[in-house]
Amino acid sequence: MSVPRGKIVAIMGASGSGKTTILRLIGGQLKPASGEVLVGGQSVPDLEPDALYALRRRCGMLFQFGALFTDMSVFENIAFPMREHTELPEEIIRDLVLMKLHAVGLRGAAQLMPSELSGGMGRRVALARAIALDPMLVMYDEPFAGLDPISLGIVGQLIRRLNDALGITSVVVTHDVYESLKMVDQLYFVSEGTIVASGTPEEVRASTDPYVRQFVDGAPDGPVAFHYPAPSYRDSLFADVDA
Repeated sequence: MSVPRGKIVAIMGASGSGKTTILRLIGGQLKPASGEVLVGGQSVPDLEPDALYALRRRCGMLFQFGALFTDMSVFENIAFPMREHTELPEEIIRDLVLMKLHAVGLRGAAQLMPSELSGGMGRRVALARAIALDPMLVMYDEPFAGLDPISLGIVGQLIRRLNDALGITSVVVTHDVYESLKMVDQLYFVSEGTIVASGTPEEVRASTDPYVRQFVDGAPDGPVAFHYPAPSYRDSLFADVDA
């Protein structure tokens, strides 16, 4: 799997196929049993703790459902990574926080608490926090989960616009085929820890690969079987009778 600098790459697949595990490998939470994980030319599994933390400071993360600090205001949520990882004066932090919030359309919500935000607003605040330190790489774990169509479209457009404007590289784990095909440069389909297909949005739309077609069309049965592996249905029904 290759993620070109400055591009948006989507990782898709059924639940439990290994998508979030890939993000954990990139971030150094997990070490691979074999193979390599290279980020910015550095081998992540081989980094010493200090070097790993330095690499992580160059990465942003948008967690599923946002994961905002519930007892901090929107402003304080965005300022948090700046205060933790820089020695910038408060005046500069204030300007940067407002700049990030303006980029996601929520400068006016700076003093609201997370409990006062809608789901879509919370996701946009989380996006502003993910880009707070101007990262080289941003990872998104299901950024569209639970959003209404309008909020989903807004978040998708923001990911594309911010990626291009800031020169970020983005890795998006998602199940949303329709939105992904509108915004990403490359897609990888993962099944049981293996890449089973890949391509550009145009190639995916035209693909005849059974796994890709099942995922894109939302078919209930195919390479990803509807039935969990089980003994013969007849044998299960008559097991006690035959005994």
